[in-house]
Amino acid sequence: MKRSRLHIATIAGAVALVGATGVSAQADLDDLEMAHVAVVASNIDIAYARIALDKSSNPEIRAFAETMIRDHSAVNEGVAALADKLGVTAKDNALSRQLLAGAEEIEAELRSLEGRAFDRRYAENEAAYHRTVNGVVADAFIPNIENAEVKAAFEAALEVFLVHQEHAEKLAAMAESWR
Repeated sequence: MKRSRLHIATIAGAVALVGATGVSAQADLDDLEMAHVAVVASNIDIAYARIALDKSSNPEIRAFAETMIRDHSAVNEGVAALADKLGVTAKDNALSRQLLAGAEEIEAELRSLEGRAFDRRYAENEAAYHRTVNGVVADAFIPNIENAEVKAAFEAALEVFLVHQEHAEKLAAMAESWR
C-alpha cells in the first residue's frame, strides 16, 4: 500500500480532549497504521462499555454499553476480515500506543466512581470520545486513505459511529439531571 500523508499532530489535540496524554511526535500514518488506530479506538470503547456493564444499574447506560460492545466488535471483525482478504496486518504506531495509555487513565477514573457519578462520567466520556474519534476519522483518516476497500470500510464504520455519537450525546444531556 502507498503511504498516506497524515501528521499525528493533527490528532494530538483530539486525543487530549478525551483524556489521553496527547501525541508529541510527528510522523506519517499509512493505511495500515490508521486501521490499527481505529481498531485500538474500538477496543478502548469496548473496554469502557464492559466497565459500564459491571458498574451501572441504569438501563439506558447498560443498553448503550451493550450496543457499543456489539457494534464495535462487529466493526473489528470486519476490519480483520478485510485485512485477511488483502493479506495485510495493521501496524502498531505511536498514536495507537498513546491512545491506550490515555484509556488507562479514563478506565481508572471510571472504576473509581459509583452510581450516578459513574453514569454521568461514562455518558460524558462516550459523547466526547465519539465526537473526537468520529472527527478524526472523517477529517483526517478517510481523506488520506489510499486503498479503496479500506476507505469504504472506514466510511461504513463512521456511519455506525455517528449514530453512537448522537446516542451518547443524548445520554450525556440526560445525565445532567442525574445529580
